Amino acid sequence: MRSIGELARASGLTVSALRFYDSAGVLAPALVDPVTGYRWYTGDQVGPARLVAGLRRVGMPVAEIAAALRSEPAQIHRLLDAHLRRLEDGLADARRELSRIRTLIDPGEPAMITRLVLSRADLAAAVDAVRFAVGADPDLPVLAGVLFESDVDGVRLVATDRHRLAVARADARVDGPAVRVLAPVAFVDEVRALLDTGAGSTPEARLTVAAGTISVSVAGRTVDAAVLPYDFPDHRRLLRPTPDDGPAHRLAVDADALRAALTSADAPVVTRRHDGLPLAVTVLGPDGRGGVRLLGADELAGESDAFRVGVNGGYLLEALDAAGRGQLLLELDGPIAPLAVRRADDVEAFSILMPIRL
Repeated sequence: MRSIGELARASGLTVSALRFYDSAGVLAPALVDPVTGYRWYTGDQVGPARLVAGLRRVGMPVAEIAAALRSEPAQIHRLLDAHLRRLEDGLADARRELSRIRTLIDPGEPAMITRLVLSRADLAAAVDAVRFAVGADPDLPVLAGVLFESDVDGVRLVATDRHRLAVARADARVDGPAVRVLAPVAFVDEVRALLDTGAGSTPEARLTVAAGTISVSVAGRTVDAAVLPYDFPDHRRLLRPTPDDGPAHRLAVDADALRAALTSADAPVVTRRHDGLPLAVTVLGPDGRGGVRLLGADELAGESDAFRVGVNGGYLLEALDAAGRGQLLLELDGPIAPLAVRRADDVEAFSILMPIRL
């Protein structure tokens, strides 16, 4: 048995905190002396006490700390993810409020404006290349949009739903500082429709970012929206700067031929279980001639791990549709690395699909 002081030293909680979590029904002592009221704990309670201390340091509510102590690891991870989203939302709210306060302090400070002039067709192609990868999970609003990143001579669009990621770029004449803003998907869809209107009119589109808003104008018509108040994930960790950075296999494929193979009635699939449910997995590997082939379950046993990757076949079809027709490059790095789909004529437009464990 450990005294309350000994558990405090072992866990990082104070004695008063241990008394509080006892009264709250979170971490009750194994024994309470009926005469003195002194609390005693077992050695097995050190681990839970340390978990409580960690969750307390990141500000998790008491009710959720109690739930974490009663849960399996998978449920604890879900609680952690939900709490992290709350913290991120709170940080975004704080940033907006601080920006408003800065304006109150110095209302005469001019707003920073960035203007881009670019080809209407190029912007439409960039939107088409990434739109399929926008997230739709209401619990992850940070993924429900398209990231717009400007540099000295263009803009990059990025979208991800955690299972796939798409990147495209359009050249532009840029006036103003570099910007990185997250545009809501409804705005992106409005922009795409606007880019198709007024065929034969001006070939240019004008994109403007200023004071927390983003707008696109074409031939005198404008759509605009407030940018989303979230920090988009660091997608660069998944990216190779160019396709020359050395994947294990870079395979040339015809988009139409691969699409036909995937949609064929006899296209091979491998069944795996995910969250207790059967999941159909499309497995790709090199065909030995610089191209790609689809592997069935009977072929996996004799195939080296370095020569295959399993993905969601529906996601792969969407990536092919976004890439367009013609020659594509598929980059395989083995079964636990993402599959990259690149256009052969544009190394900056590509998709990444997360692998499914085989």
